[in-house]
Amino acid sequence: MAEHKKNIAVMTSGGDSPGMNAVVRAVVRTAIYLGCNAYCVYEGYEGLVRGGNYIKQMGWEDVRGYLGEGGTLIGTARCMAFFEREGRLQAAKNMVLNGIDALIICGGDGSLTGADRFRGEWPSLLEELVSKGDLDKKQIEPYKHLNIVGLVGSIDNDLSGTDATIGAYSALSRICEMVDYIEATASSHSRAFVIEVMGRHCGWLALMAAVATGADFLFIPEKPREDNWKEEMCQVIKQHRSMGKRKTIVIIAEGALDKHGEKITPSMVKDLLADKQGLGLDTRITTLGHVQRGGTAVAYDRMLGTLQGVEAVKAVLEATPETETCFVAITENKITRKPLMAAVKETKEVAKLIEAQRFNEAMALRDTEFSDQYKSYAMSANTGFGGEVKVKENEKMRIGFINVGAPAGGMNAAIRAGVAYCRARGHEPLAIHNGFAGFARHHGDEPLGAVRSFDWLEVDGWASKGGSEIGTNRELPEESGMELIASLIKKYKFDALFLIGGFEAFHAIAQLRKARSQYPSLCIPYVLLPATISNNVPGTEYSLGSDTCLNELVAYCDKIKQSASATRRRVFVIETQGGRSGYIALLAGLSVGASAVYIPEEGISLQMLTADVMHLKDVFAKDKGQTRAGRLVLINEKASRTYNAKLIADIMRDEAHGRFESRDSIPGHVQQGGVPSPMDRCRAVRLAIKCIQHLEKFGPKGYDRPEEISKDSFTASVIGIKGADVVFSSMQDLEENETDWKNRRPTAAHWMAMKSIVDILGGRPDYPAPVQTLEGLAAKDAKRGLIAK
Repeated sequence: MAEHKKNIAVMTSGGDSPGMNAVVRAVVRTAIYLGCNAYCVYEGYEGLVRGGNYIKQMGWEDVRGYLGEGGTLIGTARCMAFFEREGRLQAAKNMVLNGIDALIICGGDGSLTGADRFRGEWPSLLEELVSKGDLDKKQIEPYKHLNIVGLVGSIDNDLSGTDATIGAYSALSRICEMVDYIEATASSHSRAFVIEVMGRHCGWLALMAAVATGADFLFIPEKPREDNWKEEMCQVIKQHRSMGKRKTIVIIAEGALDKHGEKITPSMVKDLLADKQGLGLDTRITTLGHVQRGGTAVAYDRMLGTLQGVEAVKAVLEATPETETCFVAITENKITRKPLMAAVKETKEVAKLIEAQRFNEAMALRDTEFSDQYKSYAMSANTGFGGEVKVKENEKMRIGFINVGAPAGGMNAAIRAGVAYCRARGHEPLAIHNGFAGFARHHGDEPLGAVRSFDWLEVDGWASKGGSEIGTNRELPEESGMELIASLIKKYKFDALFLIGGFEAFHAIAQLRKARSQYPSLCIPYVLLPATISNNVPGTEYSLGSDTCLNELVAYCDKIKQSASATRRRVFVIETQGGRSGYIALLAGLSVGASAVYIPEEGISLQMLTADVMHLKDVFAKDKGQTRAGRLVLINEKASRTYNAKLIADIMRDEAHGRFESRDSIPGHVQQGGVPSPMDRCRAVRLAIKCIQHLEKFGPKGYDRPEEISKDSFTASVIGIKGADVVFSSMQDLEENETDWKNRRPTAAHWMAMKSIVDILGGRPDYPAPVQTLEGLAAKDAKRGLIAK
């Protein structure tokens, strides 16, 4: 007897969120790839209850073009019938009639709680259907157990146990975009704006928006203001205005409360700011409303929805009747499965604690990043409630801030946060303009040298600025002259250096560390905050700027895809940046549904190109013009010495023999981005503060105790996100064990596991792996026939 083929259904429920379509596409295609039948339940639980045309089997091509669409294409609706047992009976009957025994649900905590209850009742629902004569025992026999997996689709990011819910970063992106626009008019008229964002029980959107935009004041449900919040806010804003700030931005979550549980409304805040007896500011209220839900998903939500959709299919296939209902979460960079009801219970507990005015306990239940970011905001906004205590006079440090390498989104936000922390603690932050080249050649220029103090009024406006306001340069200390750099560090009495940059910055710290034995003035602590669109710095899985780059590249690819779709039979070959790291190309491919991605880690061969061209010919032969979606191929700029975007496009055009068109396109430096993404800004603030705290541990005047500094390997370190943790790694360990110096990248690429997912979901057939290139003596011996080729 043939084995029962698994039928897996996917549905979206609750409020829509960007990224839900990525989930649907990933579930449908992964299920088909793994030999299952895939179904979509339209209109959420309402469709499950109604059945019929609301439950539809999906084919591979049915989900083409889903990634670039906002909202949810399979719909979502509130369903009162499902709250009643009669409704759930009808839903169970419809599932059995369609042969569905596994359900993947993307929604909020209410939708997922309903799913768990449905699973718990499943055996009794089937029994009742049989006893009523709606189904017979033979019909229900293959479907005695229902497996359910949840995915959290919510813009509020309000489910405990996961760092990000699908749609949260897209909503945050909309908010920050709007706040950036508002800031321009606020500054022009010297106005104050009170901006209300979504979040009844969860202040994540408000908090992250405040961190990313450098708002003057913040109200969130988890951390209400004391009784004197009115005086406190007026004092902070008065202080900011006295420093010369022309604009005031106050961000308030819709669920904001005071410590007695009384609602704080935007009108209350506006009246206070506009009070002629007080600040007397020209104040406006802006309620962003449903614009926060709108638009297409940012790259992160497309990636998150895709990876979690793939994991959800694996989870339902591996589940047994005894397996607890799980949901798929992400912690820092790691996709994990967690018990659903434990997370739901903890989420509801937060709301109850807020209602009971037990705010500290509510805050404790939020994840580490939330509390970290709150502390970061409290300190970087210079509002005096961060609780930072000034260090003793003999512990104060002169810390040099220097950018090395190419500009990357988030560099300025990191500097702003680091400077704010130094000011709060009593340290002296100093800018080294234009990297080591500026330090070496222009340190003594008049009237302004390369080494100078920060003007906080200027720095405070850097939160949302792209590029590098203090300049950056690729030159390394050895190129500038190590002796000169060592003498300048001594001259300016630097107690520590905070470097922000990519592989050049990593290489710079390696050089400074090794030169300590020659130059005692170099015996000071160094820390690197990785910032490069290539994401190729050893010691971290994430670099500032990579998210901004992905968003720019995905937006570019969406526009190109529209052109390819309009002409129907056209392929675009797009060249991405990234050096010898294929990270950007691969994740962009994942986010736009590329047909093929070529990366340096794998290389390109003629056989691979032949397989891909044959596949595209087959695809276009079967496409009779019904589908509008164009085709994209992505290639990293260093994927091959021979095959570039133009050559590949020409080969495809020639081999198509008039059956389809091919074009190349190079976005170039557009990929470095303009305004940094909210993720890059928020992580820049959090990680920069941790970096300065790390430098503090070693104290000032390390050059007076060179042996102690040289012995401690963590006096030269890199901060990074590895798996589920934020960690510091010693440079010595990274240099010796985790660095591929020749290719300027880490020896292991954590993201390579996604390559198979990109190929599978893009429908790419198997292809012969390129043969590794021989080099040096091995190549010479092979040419002489001395070794097997």
